[in-house]
Amino acid sequence: MAGRIEDYALIGDMQTAALVCRDGTVDWLCLPRFDSHAIFAGLLGTEEHGFWRLGPAHAADAAPPRAARRSYRGDSLILESEWDTPRGTVRVTDFMPPRDGAPQLIRIVEGVTGRVPMRSALRMRFSYGRVVPWVHKHEGRTVAVAGPDSVWFDTEAETYGKALTTYADFTVAPGDRIAFTISWEPSHKQPPALPEPELSLQATEDFWRDWVEHCTYHGPYREAVVRSLITLKALTYAPTGGIVAAPTTSLPEDIGGVRNWDYRYTWLRDAAITLSSLLRTGYRDEARAWREWLLRAVAGDPENLQIMYGIAGERELGEAELDWLPGYENSAPVRVGNGAAHQLQLDVYGEVTEALHLAHMTGLARNDYASLLQLKLIRYLEDHWQEPDEGIWEVRGPRRHFVHSKVMAWVAVDRTIKLIESGDADGPLERWKELREDIHRDVCEKGYDKDRNTFTQSYGSKELDASLLLIPQMGFLPPDDKRVIGTIEAIQRELSTPDGFILRYPTEGESEGVDGLPGDEGAFLACSFWMADDLAMIGRVDEARKLFEKLLALRNDLGLLAEEWDPRLQRQVGNFPQAFSHVPLIDTALRLTASGAYGG
Repeated sequence: MAGRIEDYALIGDMQTAALVCRDGTVDWLCLPRFDSHAIFAGLLGTEEHGFWRLGPAHAADAAPPRAARRSYRGDSLILESEWDTPRGTVRVTDFMPPRDGAPQLIRIVEGVTGRVPMRSALRMRFSYGRVVPWVHKHEGRTVAVAGPDSVWFDTEAETYGKALTTYADFTVAPGDRIAFTISWEPSHKQPPALPEPELSLQATEDFWRDWVEHCTYHGPYREAVVRSLITLKALTYAPTGGIVAAPTTSLPEDIGGVRNWDYRYTWLRDAAITLSSLLRTGYRDEARAWREWLLRAVAGDPENLQIMYGIAGERELGEAELDWLPGYENSAPVRVGNGAAHQLQLDVYGEVTEALHLAHMTGLARNDYASLLQLKLIRYLEDHWQEPDEGIWEVRGPRRHFVHSKVMAWVAVDRTIKLIESGDADGPLERWKELREDIHRDVCEKGYDKDRNTFTQSYGSKELDASLLLIPQMGFLPPDDKRVIGTIEAIQRELSTPDGFILRYPTEGESEGVDGLPGDEGAFLACSFWMADDLAMIGRVDEARKLFEKLLALRNDLGLLAEEWDPRLQRQVGNFPQAFSHVPLIDTALRLTASGAYGG
């Protein structure tokens, strides 16, 4: 049975990632890419759908023991878990070395005290748990083959097969180190090179130490910021610079419900705000790589900008349901692909333009095509900004005139005007200044409820939406504008959970609300960070700090956040770990540090 979402640790090689539970079970791994089929899909089903458990031996009818302690080794993505048993203490080190050849997941068992009986149980199931591979020996190595895939299992421990599972039973004493490695290779190619676990461990540690040294943030929240930056780096697909929203699919926003989506793709919105955080903390190489990914992804068709693409820029992300998987805690359906890819979300134009503007302002080397793309996006908005859309939350109900979408259209025009005024682009400056004013007036007239002194989710609606918190952050109105303060206070009243976290918008329980879906969802963590930002901007810095530190307390023991927090169940929900949660964590830490609003 899968653990709680917050029970998992992330390890990865910047091309794919694995989730490791507290009991030493790898329940999720897609090879060779984030969006490939899973070879361990127990996270979304049962052990029959694939897992790899490595930990102290236990009785067959007992639950696997959970590690007494676990942590990342320093500022790295190397996971160390320790078990205290009646016979002694043992440590398991899990990591995926940055790829130089075949992708590998390496697990090193180390005896600490006493003599501890251990067991490795490896059950590989390809195609998200549906296909049982042919497992056999090849020149002393164990290999599993099915269709185009082969996974090679290497260890010095003695192994045996039972019930379509590969086992190793062994004992470790102090100083013993026994390594286990799986490596992926296309099945038609020669076997991958034999792994060198100890050399790979050192190389992985060196990589992360060198990467973290580039961080320019040295404030009071450094631990949380650095862990979030490492997580964002882990979600970056190194060959192209694309950034996945999360490494998982179908972890539910509503336990037992249908709000289950595939996040293993590059949302322009998520990637753009990730770029912003990376730039502000010293990571220019990643920002440059993302900009190049963007230009390739939209090349030749910028007028038909998609809200998301595959990690190499793929456009077709057709959605399907995997009916043989029961879903995480029976939250069905399990989906792969994402049907929202072709939605109209006008706010994306603003996020992309804002990211390009920030790259330009921070001195990232000029790219003429980036400026040309920006101009083309504004020409599209000139003709389409007045249309209804699906909005930032990708509603599957009717299109609406979402206020946030209009605000971000204004942002796109405003930042492009600044580009032209800087002399780095040419365009119809006066015409676009008029366009900027037209959008601003339209929002203030049609998206603002004078009686309640708040902006609303969409034109003509009485509902609120947490995306309205971005109005002052984007410079649409100053923080001290009474309409901004009124909106912040209205969202606090109407969209706060009892513990002070923020919902995205009202949901309707069993009926279908604005998003066209039944069921509820938890507090959206990004929105809660936005609230902390806004409170700091309007001078309520002590309140902002307290909310921020409450949010930090929701992280799991390794500093990781999913998409949402369920206030009723008091647990994390949604895909994990989530870039859209870790980015605003960084942003809020930077803002509070600049304001001096921190404790201790």
